[in-house]
Amino acid sequence: MSAQPIDRPADRATQLAPMRLDDVAAVAEIERTIYSAPWSQGNFSDSLNAGYSAWVLRIADAPAAMSVAGYFVLMPAVDEAHLLNISVARGWQRRGLGLVLLHKAIELAREYCARAIILEVRPSNLRALSIYRRFGFRDHGLRKRYYPVSADDQTTREDALVMRLAL
Repeated sequence: MSAQPIDRPADRATQLAPMRLDDVAAVAEIERTIYSAPWSQGNFSDSLNAGYSAWVLRIADAPAAMSVAGYFVLMPAVDEAHLLNISVARGWQRRGLGLVLLHKAIELAREYCARAIILEVRPSNLRALSIYRRFGFRDHGLRKRYYPVSADDQTTREDALVMRLAL
């Protein structure tokens, strides 16, 4: 089963664009506010420097400090793409923006001629699991003790559910 097209949110003008180095600070700030063990600015910069496909979703009429509402990082490989990170800022969640981002990531994976897209998600992230399953992702495996529970506690870890979408 492949992903179904998802319409863009009708209540806001949005713009998807490749992430630039000058977006990294805003993206890392969003990351810091929504995750207990966030990616650093360096993680995002390294992804850009490595040539990964990183995109931001901007809200056209939002104040400058809130204009970046979400982002994703997709790593193309030989015959699959790995969705390394996909997130929506807390203030913009539950408005369909994650669906827009995921749809774009899947579209790009197809453009790269990937046969599948894979991702990891915390089993406790029920909202994300629901969205991924709605798009047709299926459980593919389990990575034991994959996610740190917090940046301060690297010993307590949560499993990651590996999900896969055939393209």
